[in-house]
Amino acid sequence: MIDPNKNNEPLDLTYLKDMSGDSAEFIIEMLDLFKSQTPTYVADLGKAIADEDWARASSCAHKIKPTFAYVGREDAKDHMQMMERNARELNNISELPQAFNELCDFAVVLYRQLDEAKADLKKRL
Repeated sequence: MIDPNKNNEPLDLTYLKDMSGDSAEFIIEMLDLFKSQTPTYVADLGKAIADEDWARASSCAHKIKPTFAYVGREDAKDHMQMMERNARELNNISELPQAFNELCDFAVVLYRQLDEAKADLKKRL
C-alpha cells in the first residue's frame, strides 16, 4: 500500500541530487520526463489489467517501478513491485484493479508534489 502519510511531505530527491551533483537543471529535466512518461505507462498498465493480460501488466508495472525510487517514494515502488509480482505469478489478481486505483489516486498527489519540487528548484536557477 502507498503510504498516505507521505503524501503531505516533500519528495525526497536525494537520489537525483546525488546522481546529478545537485544540478537543479538536471533534476527539473528528470521531473519533467517523469511527469510526461508516467501517465502513458500508467494508462498501459490500466489497459493490461482491464484486458486481464497479466504478462503485459507485470511488464508495465516493472517499467514504472524504478521511477518512484528516483523521486524518493519507496512505498510506491514497493506497491508497483507487488503488482508486478502478483501479475507475473497470477497471485491475488482479483486485487490488481484496486491496487491500480490506489496508484491512480497516488499519481494525482505525486504530480502535485513534482510541481512543488520543480518550483523550489527553479528558485535556485
